[in-house]
Amino acid sequence: MPVSAASAQKLRAAMARLLAGEPLHTDGALTKENLAREAQVSHATVHRAEDILAEWDAQVARPVLRTPGEVQRDDTIAKLRKQLREARQQASEVQGKLDALATVTANLYAENLTLKKRLGRKGIVVLPGSEQQ
Repeated sequence: MPVSAASAQKLRAAMARLLAGEPLHTDGALTKENLAREAQVSHATVHRAEDILAEWDAQVARPVLRTPGEVQRDDTIAKLRKQLREARQQASEVQGKLDALATVTANLYAENLTLKKRLGRKGIVVLPGSEQQ
């Protein structure tokens, strides 16, 4: 059973990214498993796409084997990239809250000035520290 046109397109785009060394969803190792992950399709989908697998095998003469140290390094890099993404997202959320607070503060300041002007027109004097009821 052949794959859908959309899956084939995802696989070809993923293959191009992996071969160019610009992966978005994997560590960049040239494996069929990474091809599936990079395309965000199932492993079974990759194996049903026989024509794309033939192209893959022609481009990748032999699988690239990584040492345990390289695997650990790549895992650490992936973990740090995830942490950085999360930290950036959190910083963005905090910045949004800060912007909202700045807007509220500006509105309260403007309202305070308006109220002071109204009190000034009525001849009411409000001393600092005194409360009016």
